[in-house]
Amino acid sequence: MPVPVPPVSAQTITDISHVIQLSVAPVFLLTSIGTILGVLSTRLARIVDRARALKDLLELAPERRHPAIHDEMLTLARRRRFINFAITSGTTAALLVCVSIATVFLGAVLKASVAVPVALLFILAMAAFVAALVFFLREILLAVRSLHLA
Repeated sequence: MPVPVPPVSAQTITDISHVIQLSVAPVFLLTSIGTILGVLSTRLARIVDRARALKDLLELAPERRHPAIHDEMLTLARRRRFINFAITSGTTAALLVCVSIATVFLGAVLKASVAVPVALLFILAMAAFVAALVFFLREILLAVRSLHLA
């Protein structure tokens, strides 16, 4: 025998639409984080490509060029580390935003007060996003400092 489904009341629909409205701002934040993660991934790919090119160059270069190539490879390794930290922080921020959105919906469905957990999740997400941007800035400064223009 099928279980009867209670009718959806106008109040329930209003509550859900209000929760959806509250979730819009974090979704815009997710878009920003996604954009930054795309930029970081591109920078990581360029670092990896340059490291591979230097490895090939090292095999063909005269002995006197080896120290300069090794120095550049060390700089690339440091840059890669900063980008990896930035990607990890950015991904953590995105996950925390997703969990905060899910918590808002769960609180609405369960009619539970979730203000404190959502606030904490959002603060943690913002801290992770700030960390991602700081690591990104650090990588950029290292890249510019290592640039040797004639």
